[in-house]
Amino acid sequence: MFKRIFCLAAALPVLITLPVLIALPLLSAVPALAQKKASLVVGLDISDGRNYDTARSSDLTPPLTHGAVYETLVTLGTSDLVTIRPALATSWSAIDGGKSWRFTLRPGVKFWDGTPLTAEDVKFSLDRLVNLKDQPATYAANMGAVTIVDPMTVDIAVKNPAEPLLIDLSAPSFAIYSKKMVLAQGGVAEPGADQADKATTWLNSNSAGTGPYHMVRWERNSGVELRRNPNWWGGTAPFERIVIRHIADGGAQLLSVRKGDIDIAMNLSAEQLDSLGGNADVKIIQGGSTDTLYFMMTSDPALNPILAKREARQAVAAAIDYDGMIKALVGGFSERPPAFLPNGIAGTTQAQTKEFGLREDIAKAKQYLAAAGAPEGFEFELGYPSAAYFSTSYALMTQKMQSDLARVGIKMTLKPMDNVNWRSQFNGGKLQATVAAWNSPSPNPYLWTGASTQRVAGRMRWTPSPELKDLVSAGAAEIDPAKQGAIHEKIARIIVDNANYVTLMQPIYRIAVHKNVSDVQLTANVWKMELSKVRPAN
Repeated sequence: MFKRIFCLAAALPVLITLPVLIALPLLSAVPALAQKKASLVVGLDISDGRNYDTARSSDLTPPLTHGAVYETLVTLGTSDLVTIRPALATSWSAIDGGKSWRFTLRPGVKFWDGTPLTAEDVKFSLDRLVNLKDQPATYAANMGAVTIVDPMTVDIAVKNPAEPLLIDLSAPSFAIYSKKMVLAQGGVAEPGADQADKATTWLNSNSAGTGPYHMVRWERNSGVELRRNPNWWGGTAPFERIVIRHIADGGAQLLSVRKGDIDIAMNLSAEQLDSLGGNADVKIIQGGSTDTLYFMMTSDPALNPILAKREARQAVAAAIDYDGMIKALVGGFSERPPAFLPNGIAGTTQAQTKEFGLREDIAKAKQYLAAAGAPEGFEFELGYPSAAYFSTSYALMTQKMQSDLARVGIKMTLKPMDNVNWRSQFNGGKLQATVAAWNSPSPNPYLWTGASTQRVAGRMRWTPSPELKDLVSAGAAEIDPAKQGAIHEKIARIIVDNANYVTLMQPIYRIAVHKNVSDVQLTANVWKMELSKVRPAN
């Protein structure tokens, strides 16, 4: 289990010292290869993934691949999301009075094509992240100029030394890739990259990293294939090949893992997981997460006049049976934080949810409806992605909410969407209401609080108050854990009262693992599972 409290102050002392993707003959060979322990096969609904370029990717499932094919300058442990650990950098130190960090690169590291890692690759990767100006660039908002000191040393400036940088550098968005390979595919790192770069198409089906595996294929709604990196500095990766097979249906995943056709099933329901009790061939592994699932409502009267009223949103929030949803849909394997920050991050706890978080209260929901001028209820539309969400699905969650709201006369019309269409509608601020999963790329509290008051607020057409924006900035700069926790509690109370965001759950991961493989380690980090550590059982 990961450490329950993540605070930036605690980290500071450390800081300073498959139509299927794979051709038919290849797919037919998967079970045989898996029996020989040459291949690892993971069943997962990957329909949310729109691209696999780390400088552009912001979806839920691609980081599983990113964590196996790319590496970053620094990293975090599987169960410790506080302590910064060496990765492609063996050491680092603050210079210029804390205005920059100097990194010494690990000697002998090569990309999968055999090209040596140098400071040129680090600068190219980080410059491209910033200059592509895609969503991951927001995670680098506090990163300044990247300067090459010598072939194995690089300096990274910090715009505001009071705010953290090192912990963010552990995120997949800060992956270091081969300048040579990406340039050959039309990659651009200079200003103007957002218009000129052409490398994403290639990076969607290939990778240019130093990790234990490298990517050779991806096809949306089909699968991903990885191959062993023959030049990995960490040794010989356990498998010749990893296949992440798109299986959207939990029943199909269950059958496949029982038969040993897949080694890991990621999207089984609580009932399906329970059905594996006593099965000698399959075991259940569970671990904590920093994922959160949100129900969000607009504040724009042009989209829905009644939802623009805070009392109407509060009525919706008070009509939801949160405990029933968690019990019925994920078998009780979930917590629920009060607002945007997950439990365990910077002082946020489930006790706060009980104290001031949103809760089911039918009488109060009716009072809110009357205050909103709609005592008999009202109507709105909820668009959601047609996909699995770990041990449940967006469809089941929204149907449960629809039933709950009907008790007080609120009619919620459900509008399922293809993931790409849903993402386009959500990002464009065109949805009256939606459900969405969120996991920050690193356990930096500001990546949650900043998102809640910036881009996500924009998507829901909500303008946060100056007071709330000031609190978010203050929380980002505060290094005293008690003071930071107090600031984040104030933020949570404002968000709860405003009721644009309704936190539904913070799931506890549970997956099914066949006896063919061992050393499966879940992590609360954004990539969910340490693929590099999974190995054949014999």
